[in-house]
Amino acid sequence: MSDPIATVKRELLVRHLEAWAPAALHRGRRVIYAHGYADDDGGASAEAALRVLCDQSDLVRGRELTMVAVGEDLSAIADRLAAVQREAGVAAGPAVHTVSGGTGSRLGVALQAAGAQRVPLLGYLDAASASEPPAAATVAALTAGKPAELLLVLAPGEPADAYRARWPLFTQVELATGDEPGQLLAFGTTAGKSLEGFKEALWAVDEFAGVRYRDPADPDRHLIDISLRPHPGPLRRELLAHLERVGSATVTELRTFALTETVYRAADATRVLQTLVESGAVTRRPPHGRLGGDVLISAG
Repeated sequence: MSDPIATVKRELLVRHLEAWAPAALHRGRRVIYAHGYADDDGGASAEAALRVLCDQSDLVRGRELTMVAVGEDLSAIADRLAAVQREAGVAAGPAVHTVSGGTGSRLGVALQAAGAQRVPLLGYLDAASASEPPAAATVAALTAGKPAELLLVLAPGEPADAYRARWPLFTQVELATGDEPGQLLAFGTTAGKSLEGFKEALWAVDEFAGVRYRDPADPDRHLIDISLRPHPGPLRRELLAHLERVGSATVTELRTFALTETVYRAADATRVLQTLVESGAVTRRPPHGRLGGDVLISAG
């Protein structure tokens, strides 16, 4: 029986790659995708990622697209990735480099060998089944890219705070099936547009039996169904708590807070702020007119 959490992670990876790869190839002559812990799920997510990259063959001509797969022992995975390339049958496609010896010890070296410095770079590190979480230095190796992006999965109960400092924009979501802690999915990027795109993909994935999201910042640990219009309860509580701390903030600042500090999108914050104003839970200045970005919202 398939693991629904694994299915959600794989679909999120595929959706994000489908958006990232064309944009990265348009931006840079050389583009690198790094896939850590590639053998921890038998290579399933690495194969899914490579299929997405093979679909970019029309954009690869005249450019270099490289996939770097790192894991403990990739001898079997390398054969499977080669089979994916043969099945794709594309003349121009990604170059694939497999590196065995462990993600923690080999990722930085592999990226350096691939010439990842100052080129568009996306890293996917699913450490949920690893014996220990990746060292901060391992994750920081991905910041060599320009722009750089990170999809990181940690085991239940493992915090992502140690990785946040190296990323200008960082958000996280818990993938849960019940009251117990779920796997933590974190996303770091140097570009606001990429963060918005990740949030759109997060809520657009298909619903899988029993899998829901939890906002790590929600003290009530409310489970949220995956939906294009997610339940606003946790966001309402987090916006009110934030306003209690800061006193007042503009709509733009509160949209940014939702985007970076919660599992929600900026557009979700606008909808919740509108209902908070209408209910009198918060006040706005000026008191009338469109709820534009410069409107100041204050705790009620």
